[in-house]
Amino acid sequence: MTAATTAPGTTPLTGLRVLDLATLFAGPLAATLLGDFGAEVVKVEHPSKPDPSRGHGPSKDGVGLWWKMLGRNKRTITLDLSKPGGRTTLLRLAATADVVIENFRPGTLEKWDLGWPELSAANPRLVLARVTAFGQFGPYAHRPGFGTLAEAMSGFAAITGEPDAPPTLPPFGLADSIAGLTTAYAVMTALAARERTGEGQVVDMALIEPILAALGPQPLWYDQLGHVQPRTGNRSPNNAPRGVYRTADGTWVAVSTSAQSVAERVMHLVGRPELIDEPWFATGADRARHADLLDEAVGSWIAARTRTDVLAAFEKAEAAVAPVQDVRDVMADPQYQALNTITTVDDPELGPLRMQNVLFRLSATPGAIRWAGRPHGADTVEVLTELGLSPSDVTALRAEGAL
Repeated sequence: MTAATTAPGTTPLTGLRVLDLATLFAGPLAATLLGDFGAEVVKVEHPSKPDPSRGHGPSKDGVGLWWKMLGRNKRTITLDLSKPGGRTTLLRLAATADVVIENFRPGTLEKWDLGWPELSAANPRLVLARVTAFGQFGPYAHRPGFGTLAEAMSGFAAITGEPDAPPTLPPFGLADSIAGLTTAYAVMTALAARERTGEGQVVDMALIEPILAALGPQPLWYDQLGHVQPRTGNRSPNNAPRGVYRTADGTWVAVSTSAQSVAERVMHLVGRPELIDEPWFATGADRARHADLLDEAVGSWIAARTRTDVLAAFEKAEAAVAPVQDVRDVMADPQYQALNTITTVDDPELGPLRMQNVLFRLSATPGAIRWAGRPHGADTVEVLTELGLSPSDVTALRAEGAL
């Protein structure tokens, strides 16, 4: 099964127009998620400084692969917003759009006379999503920042890693990804409000906030109990056994016992049912205080068996287990295959590409990947012609350096 199987006009966001002015990575991801479900996304990039994601990570034949995913379902144009012609053209585009997503430092759009007063005057129904590291105001607002700083500031790094090791940052864009998902949700919330009020508004999204929400009730715990969550490696303070365990054939599996019934099944499976009768076994937190004993019981049983045998035994016992997979395993996993989580997109530059499919399935109006990320500025003339610019107008913009 390949991508782009949805009939035109049946996607839920058909008719929605989004201008993606953002770069690296949260803002563009939000636009991608909207485009996956039918929004028309126009990616606006600087003529000589394109979105850095085009060159981020591995490439093939000089074509960045990350961009092929992040830029999917987007038409690409170039526009220098600091030029008078670029400013005028963006305002004309904004008048036709529903959403603008940007991630310049606070004050940058205003410096170009493209702030909220100008954009909303051009289109009172516009939603402007502003994605920055620290938000539009406050003592850090004008600092440069990336997702790494959010992962550090939020408390994520402080609780990640082994107790006697340094704080650990994720080896991928975690804060950006969470903020991208949240921005798409925020945009849809603002659009829902527009249905009632008839007016657009500004979304102020700071990378440091969504990841903090994802970390759970840590501020509440500290406020009420003075509790600071420590680093515990793969262990959880809320249940045990929980962690990764090495199998006889040198692979790893992950075990979770968040439910009491599952914890009991695991103990029966590994031949230690007597532990269930211990008074401390009755709650997850008390089990966590005896993690050494429980890990030894589970770990020694798993270490004597192959991964295939472990997975089969856990499944038969209705206990929660999963293999620790790398991307090679993911690509071949039968559950991912059944869900079509990794789908194939035909690309004119690189041929068939396999990438993550749209984020969720809708039974009546599913999303689709219509194309992978396009070359820098590939649709500039087409988009501007649709806007009403003549060939001489486009030539003038090029002469000015605005395209």
